[in-house]
Amino acid sequence: MKRFILAATAVFLTIIFLSTTQAAKAAICHYVSDDIGYVCEADTDAPTFVTPIIPEDSLYNDIDYARLNDLINVYPEPTTAVAPLYNVGDGYLWSTVDGPITGDDGNLWYVMNQGEYIRAEDAKVYPISQFLGVEVKNQPIRPFGWVIVDYWYSDTPGTEPSENAIKLPRYTFIEVYGATKDDAGWIWYDIGNGRWMRQTYVSLINVNAMPDSLDEGQFWVDVDLYEQTFAAYEGKRMVYAGLISSGLSHYGWNTDEGLFQVWDRWEETKMSGAEGKKDYYFIEDVPYTMYIDRVTEVALHGAYWHDRFGYKHSHGCINMSPYQAEWIFNWSINGDSEYFWVNVYSSDPEHYLNRVDPIETFSGA
Repeated sequence: MKRFILAATAVFLTIIFLSTTQAAKAAICHYVSDDIGYVCEADTDAPTFVTPIIPEDSLYNDIDYARLNDLINVYPEPTTAVAPLYNVGDGYLWSTVDGPITGDDGNLWYVMNQGEYIRAEDAKVYPISQFLGVEVKNQPIRPFGWVIVDYWYSDTPGTEPSENAIKLPRYTFIEVYGATKDDAGWIWYDIGNGRWMRQTYVSLINVNAMPDSLDEGQFWVDVDLYEQTFAAYEGKRMVYAGLISSGLSHYGWNTDEGLFQVWDRWEETKMSGAEGKKDYYFIEDVPYTMYIDRVTEVALHGAYWHDRFGYKHSHGCINMSPYQAEWIFNWSINGDSEYFWVNVYSSDPEHYLNRVDPIETFSGA
């Protein structure tokens, strides 16, 4: 069944909404004084952030993913008149499927793997996340990111939204023009035009320094576990950015920090874990898997089974939306090595408050 690919215009709603801030334009900004603040000259012909184009041969153009019911039988033919091949058991079970087709018994069936059949009523097809991230054409001059929950902005830090405020949808793109802390200790970010969002409603990215052990021309990905974001770099230049879901800490599924190198990669592979436990999972055809830790088998990979990017959600791996994982996988082929580096760390949001020169701090210098 061919999947209908949705347009990605929602990602840039705030670029339109905050048009007077030139949120998606390259600019040269000068910090004049405390009274005046920033003076920016925007080049509207050279956008900094661009919506990625989905490849014509994308893996996801003609594929469906389904969650399987517990304890269902898998058959060698589309009929229950024959003996089943096996029973899937119970757990968190997903697979790619084709169909549905009408079986020999007149009922609807899905084809799973090659030559295996399950009843259509025993599975449910879900759409994949349409979140694409952004390609970065010029080095960002300030932090940026996304709203991660449908919520309204406030007119001043530490206050409830006004009645006239517009609710910003999840995955709305924003840029950050300033930061302050309220009396309760929450950090608030100025997203332009005097509109403020509390830190719990956004995930941010700032330009980060290249690890000292890497060479100028190497490809690497910066993963921020605090913000649940990532950015891809060619040397010191950021080229792409988006949201992740890392390991759920309160279940003991932490994602380790450190500098890793991809050591194995698969366009599609199977994953399973927690066998015999209540959180057992078996997932077929995990897309664009790039293993970074030989000991824990942690990987960057696409996750078609959820749309919780910006929040921790995994057993320890670094989940990306399917299209983001496809972008990273294809991009890395053009580097000095397909086995690029991954820097995993947890940032401190206080650095947005403790700046001396706003341009230096906000540019990641």
